[in-house]
Amino acid sequence: MIFRFLKSRIMSEMTVKKVPIPSRGVDYRGKLVLAPMVRSGELPSRLLALHYGADLVWGPETVDRSMLGTTRRINPSTKTIDFIRVPHQGQKQPPPNAKESVIYRLHPEREGRKLIFQIGTSDPDRAVAAARLIAPDVAGIDVNAGCPKPFSTHDGMGAALLKTPDKLVAILEALVRNIVPEFQIGISVKIRILDTPTETETLVRRLVATGITGLTVHCRTTPMRPRERAIRGQLQMIREVCHEAGVACLMNGDVEGRDSAVELIEEFGVDGAMIATAAEKNSSCFRTKEQGGMAPWDEVTETYLRLAMETENKFGNTKYMLNQIIPGKQPAYKRVQSCKSYTSVCEALGLTHLKDMATDADRAVGLIPDSGAKSAVALNGNSKRKNDGASIVQTPEEVSAKRQKTDEPVKDSGVLQPPVALSV
Repeated sequence: MIFRFLKSRIMSEMTVKKVPIPSRGVDYRGKLVLAPMVRSGELPSRLLALHYGADLVWGPETVDRSMLGTTRRINPSTKTIDFIRVPHQGQKQPPPNAKESVIYRLHPEREGRKLIFQIGTSDPDRAVAAARLIAPDVAGIDVNAGCPKPFSTHDGMGAALLKTPDKLVAILEALVRNIVPEFQIGISVKIRILDTPTETETLVRRLVATGITGLTVHCRTTPMRPRERAIRGQLQMIREVCHEAGVACLMNGDVEGRDSAVELIEEFGVDGAMIATAAEKNSSCFRTKEQGGMAPWDEVTETYLRLAMETENKFGNTKYMLNQIIPGKQPAYKRVQSCKSYTSVCEALGLTHLKDMATDADRAVGLIPDSGAKSAVALNGNSKRKNDGASIVQTPEEVSAKRQKTDEPVKDSGVLQPPVALSV
């Protein structure tokens, strides 16, 4: 079946219209990608998905206002790029004891050319201002027009934009007009289906005319929740409208893994698929059966934990993700629930060989005081990066100039192929 699918995809690629992909952008065609998820889309989760073969990863929705006023900083400890701010708590100047908050963290070497930044916005000018800050470091900007949660819709963002199509179109047009020429990355949008096919078609036709390179459709209406079965009756129509305009069309909703994605893509003729819930539980769903299929939960857990500690992920987020990955019936699930540090997690899971790394991670995230001592891991060189010097602040202009010298366009095959797992 896979060979028949690939052959049909190659033949169709020869005739389907395509919008131009900017030189530093990526073509969504032939891709199986990680969905944008609050809490489940932070840096270690994205690296985990790439490790198991995801072609692209979406970060969690990040509201435009939260990005404005941030400082871009190179973190020598984690080799990441951090966008940070100091809470002012309503004052003109931050309190003396105010701690920096990391608004967004990305790893340029491990994910930068495969990372799509999803923005939550309800204003064209704010969207452009926020996108301009991070555009030099990502492969694309995606507008969230599908999240139904109150934290997104209360300010006219997310799925609320489906009720204000003029505003949504204005946002996309502003991003295409200002971001694409300057940073040479594509703009895309993620939506949900509307109540009737006619309403959905009218909206999609307006969206694909804005200059976007990709559209992802979550095959549920705004009131529907993940436990309700996805509705795919409108998918073929949406794909046809996208293809008429040369825009890549990805499907989302009840996609369980790479093998099932291949079947769904062949059935509905879309260009790729996005996985959310299945990847949250076990990111090895991005592998084919031939590549080993689903990995056991304990393997995925240890791999994720290593990534979380390497990137100094907030422990609260790490613990949340471990509770998604570890099956609820496993004794380890309850043991992890009572843990309050990386060290205690390693003890609860019997990962004693990670104890030194856990100690360093606990110190880095402030769970134990930094006494200046280094663990055996640090002395052996694995944490040498912690002494590489102070963090480096760079402006978007400096970053853009550097990327122009070093970045190479991502070569896309145009067909959904078995991935090569990254070494992380």
